[in-house]
Amino acid sequence: MNVFDYFFKETKYLEKDFVIGNKETISYKELYNNSLKIAAYLNKSIGIDKKIVLINQNSVFFITVYLGIMKSGNVCVPLDFSIEQENLNFISNTTESDLIFCDKKIESKLDLKGFKTIIDEDKFDKILKNQNIIDLNSVFVSQNLAEIIFTSGSTGKPKGVMITHQNIISNTDSIIEYLGLTSKDIQLIVLPFYYCFGLSLLHTHLRVGGQVVFNNTFMFLGTVINDLKKFRCTGFSGVPSHYQMLLKKSKSFKETKFPDLRYVTQAGGKLHNVFIEEFVETFPDINFNVMYGQTEATARLSYLPSELVLSKLGSIGKAIPEVILKVVDKEGNEPPLGEVGEIVAKGGNIMSGYYKDPEGTKEVLKEGLLYTGDLAKMDKDGYIYIVAREKEIIKVGGKRISPKEIEEVILSVPLVVDCTIKGVYDDVLGEVLKAIVVIDRFDKKELIKKEILMQCKDRLALYKIPQKFEFLDKMMIKSTGKK
Repeated sequence: MNVFDYFFKETKYLEKDFVIGNKETISYKELYNNSLKIAAYLNKSIGIDKKIVLINQNSVFFITVYLGIMKSGNVCVPLDFSIEQENLNFISNTTESDLIFCDKKIESKLDLKGFKTIIDEDKFDKILKNQNIIDLNSVFVSQNLAEIIFTSGSTGKPKGVMITHQNIISNTDSIIEYLGLTSKDIQLIVLPFYYCFGLSLLHTHLRVGGQVVFNNTFMFLGTVINDLKKFRCTGFSGVPSHYQMLLKKSKSFKETKFPDLRYVTQAGGKLHNVFIEEFVETFPDINFNVMYGQTEATARLSYLPSELVLSKLGSIGKAIPEVILKVVDKEGNEPPLGEVGEIVAKGGNIMSGYYKDPEGTKEVLKEGLLYTGDLAKMDKDGYIYIVAREKEIIKVGGKRISPKEIEEVILSVPLVVDCTIKGVYDDVLGEVLKAIVVIDRFDKKELIKKEILMQCKDRLALYKIPQKFEFLDKMMIKSTGKK
């Protein structure tokens, strides 16, 4: 089954709006027909199995093109709207993409002369006006490639994660099941759609007949609070920095009532325990779900139900439905209870590999398992706790140190918004720990530093106490919200 037909199986004639919001709306029926027109245009003009680049902020334009590309039998390559020219050139050369969908802002920022065709919003509107819908039902099975999502690679060059139609269907079904999503759910989306977490929100709510609200201005926290209330959103999803900023940088968030907000989800890295506890204490009636995943798994691998978020604090939970998660040692065996190993995963959501990178694929896909690179241990009840990514472990004086343990202590200090621990070069010791700390009151920097050192001395071994500090007054985050 083509994932497009899966999404619209029950909703293609629905007059209900799928996108609601301050700037634009579109109904299920109109989205279905417009996406079919894009699919027909592509199928007729370039055929199938071509890689098509899509660069745009979250919008009706994006989702119409995104769905149309996949329906047409071609492969969507969604890219960061702040992408550098060098990375765009690398990706377009690697995928042999010569067709790009973008708006005029992107066209004015980047040199797109290498692309044979650029379709901006004006040409997009002409296609919708002039293109007839044609029957494409005879094409494409579920194992065909649907999209390639590029992530940062260890060599500095982006890695293209190949996601099939079946990968998306499998992961979407699992997420809907464990979150209990229905047609009554309304999601506020602040995560961009070139990021697998953002796409998973689009996929799940489209499948169940729900609704979505786009907010592309998260840095203006008041707009997020207003949208949650105005559009009576039942769900919100974010990465750690989103929750840190709402809890520490917004003057009104913790004082606002959200009577319609049923649940929130958090993934995209570890949100430190102190923030989870603060959110749950502030909003005891809103279900807080911790989740874990990777682009290589389409989006999601595990979840921790809200009722266990405090009793299993710090855990990423257990595998989502239809996924198997294990912790294994270097020989591939399960280590003794409580000992550290690597998380491996198996399921219908696991990518088919990295695009044109057989060696990279072999490193992470072994005997039907995805090796995540995340080091973790499992408790007696089968709940998984990530210790660190293998590449994040810092060695100081021969000792292996997990940055997360130190960050947790520093984040417990009042007026600390964020903390990152890094290993930096030192003339004497070779490598020492440096704490990069974001604080809410820069005028109290020395007092905060003194309190940080006191907490570290009380709660950490001497070799885990940072020797260098850098203080910032704002978080440096990517457009995904990740640091």
